[in-house]
Amino acid sequence: MSQSASAGLVILLAVLAANLPFVSQRLLGVLPLKQPKILAVRLAELVVLYLLVGGVGLVLENKAGQIAPQGWEFYAITATLFVTLSFPGFVFRYLFKRHA
Repeated sequence: MSQSASAGLVILLAVLAANLPFVSQRLLGVLPLKQPKILAVRLAELVVLYLLVGGVGLVLENKAGQIAPQGWEFYAITATLFVTLSFPGFVFRYLFKRHA
C-alpha cells in the first residue's frame, strides 16, 4: 500500500471512528447496552477509538518503513483533530432538534 493510500485510510478511519460513539447506541458500535449511553461513556469510547486509530496508523507506518519518533505535541494535535472530527456526530446526537 502506498503512503498516500495509507494516509487516506487512516483519515477515513478517523472520521468514522470519531463519529461512531455519537451515532450508535452500542458500546464501541458492537456491544448492546441495557440503558442508553451517557456523555461520559461516549467520551470514554472516543478515547478508546482514538487509541485504536492511532494503533492502525502505527502499524501502517511500520509497514512503510521506520517509525518516526513523536513528541507530546504530535499527540496533542492528533487528539484535538480527532475531537474536531467528532463534531458532526456530537451535533447530530445533542444539538439537532428532532420533531416527533
